[in-house]
Amino acid sequence: MKHNRIYLWILIAVLATVTQSGCSDLLDQKPQGEWVEGDEGSGGSFQSDVFTLYAKIRGFHVTSGTTALAIHAFRSEDAEKGSTAADGAAHGRMFDDFEYIATNGLISSYWTANYEIIILANKILDDITQAETKNGTLSEGDLINRSEAHFFRAYAFFNLVRAFGDVPKIDFRIVNAEEANIPKSPATEIYALIDADLTEAEAHLPKEWAPVYTGRLTWGAARVLHAKTYMMRNDWNNMNVASVDVIQSGLYNLNTPYNQIFRETGENSSESVFELQCTATPSQPGSNDIGSQFAQVQGVRGAGEWNLGWGWHTPTQLMADAFEAGDPRKDETLLYFIKTGGDPSSIPANQPYGEKPIANADVTNKYYNKKAYTNPSLRATYTKGGHWYNIRIIRYADVILMAAESANELGRTGEAGNYLEMVRARARGTNASLLPKVTTADQAVMREAIRHERRVELGMEFDRFYDLVRWGVAREVLHAAGKTGYQDKHALLPLPQTEVDKSNGVLIQNPNY
Repeated sequence: MKHNRIYLWILIAVLATVTQSGCSDLLDQKPQGEWVEGDEGSGGSFQSDVFTLYAKIRGFHVTSGTTALAIHAFRSEDAEKGSTAADGAAHGRMFDDFEYIATNGLISSYWTANYEIIILANKILDDITQAETKNGTLSEGDLINRSEAHFFRAYAFFNLVRAFGDVPKIDFRIVNAEEANIPKSPATEIYALIDADLTEAEAHLPKEWAPVYTGRLTWGAARVLHAKTYMMRNDWNNMNVASVDVIQSGLYNLNTPYNQIFRETGENSSESVFELQCTATPSQPGSNDIGSQFAQVQGVRGAGEWNLGWGWHTPTQLMADAFEAGDPRKDETLLYFIKTGGDPSSIPANQPYGEKPIANADVTNKYYNKKAYTNPSLRATYTKGGHWYNIRIIRYADVILMAAESANELGRTGEAGNYLEMVRARARGTNASLLPKVTTADQAVMREAIRHERRVELGMEFDRFYDLVRWGVAREVLHAAGKTGYQDKHALLPLPQTEVDKSNGVLIQNPNY
């Protein structure tokens, strides 16, 4: 089991990582170190800094904590803050109810954490350019390091442009903090930089790595992230080409049963395109250094053996009701529980462990997210917080659904249906009576079928709110769900007011805030 081996590259990242507290601000960033001659290694001269980027991506405010979950997930109709009414109430009003305030701490942390990634990536890219100028060439390892830096810069800018729209295009090395105080660039320019970064990453990242580097970036990760950026822009042609490229590569498949993908035994499965590696050690069971709080933040909020976490990011009843009759994915998305004093017979036992969790009586949610549900034997060995639990960022099913959606929008409805059936067939398994094949030549009907499939296949993952926005249906869907506070302006968050204030008029707040 992977928890008994520590990846060499994770350990390097730990040694290189600076604090991930998220309390620093963009304009307070200190210059990073300089490249030192003779720092070469078999993985490239700049590998230590690159591995720090992996650690930062795994950080609390980018992917694994309440910050990222609030921004990516709470705002849809399928997820809510959860926990108790009083716990994080201001964040519930902000992200569940769309009572946006520019002083919210989570948006400030998200902004800062993503710019920390960008600033370090810029430093790495500048160091590599200096080395290339001096030496006249780069090793294969350094070409890969450069591609990884391009990928992570694109990833962080994609986070920012989706969340805030126009943002400062800091694509240069920061030596003095004042250099980061620049005006916003149009979102189109940010996307152009993302396109250039991902094109560079695709050119040099390998298609596969040796097992010791499991989880390290590949060509497939860069190509799929590129497809996702095209998807956000409704650029159907480029989205289709990129997603079909990955399908035709033969690197991934849907052979992993759905009920195994989100278990520890399903980590780095055949459909894993980009997965953040986490682990724990018995000697340091609560350590975050080589793990994350992803499972802890979403774990059952109970007492004793059921004190698994904070109980945030929970499925709504609308999420539960979205599944077709008998869809096996429902029981792999919803973690059933009772409250203290409740009747255990009122819920099914959660598989594969047969558990019936007991949550505190004052929690407001009806379900927990089973896609962050940990193995009880590992809880006993390490910690109930689940720091070892990998974070699945991009799955192959998402790629296939992107191919389906883009093909349909390009008028190739039959092709779209074939891709859609691939996902439904895997979910159906051996029970032919479930999830009938969608057979229609009507583009509009197929469109709704694909949108439904994205909702249930990728339920409680990272894109539902942004899907609603790019489809132009966010207001309609969210109002129907009772989230009537949503207005069109809420597609974008306000810029952190602390950043606006520190800029002395350079950074202009988003409209209507």
